[in-house]
Amino acid sequence: MVDDPRVVALRVAERRLQAAQLASNVKLLDELIDDRLIFTGPDGALYRKSDDLYAHGSGHQVMSRVDEEQITALVVGDTGVTWFLGTVAGTIAGEPFEERVRYTRTWAYDSRTGWRLIAAHVSAAGA
Repeated sequence: MVDDPRVVALRVAERRLQAAQLASNVKLLDELIDDRLIFTGPDGALYRKSDDLYAHGSGHQVMSRVDEEQITALVVGDTGVTWFLGTVAGTIAGEPFEERVRYTRTWAYDSRTGWRLIAAHVSAAGA
């Protein structure tokens, strides 16, 4: 069975986001993340797009590993959701971290810009 082209494009956007995070590619992150983004971090705090761009651009957060175990994608109209399961590692403020996590990301589709991330949540996924 062939996947819906919009689901395929959503998976591509998710993987582009992962690659941009790993490379701290602020330009690509800026393109993929909607200005209205609200992200619930592992500490339960809410973060905005500007926080994410600053963290990557300043070197405050440096990703050294993004290992995807599973990606699930759903598209309903112009809304998409991705569920990422995998291990991420790197440093935050110079302190190393490595964690198996589950990201739930909500995306909005626009014919001019494609898929853009509008909301996200991350939590520990355990071993």
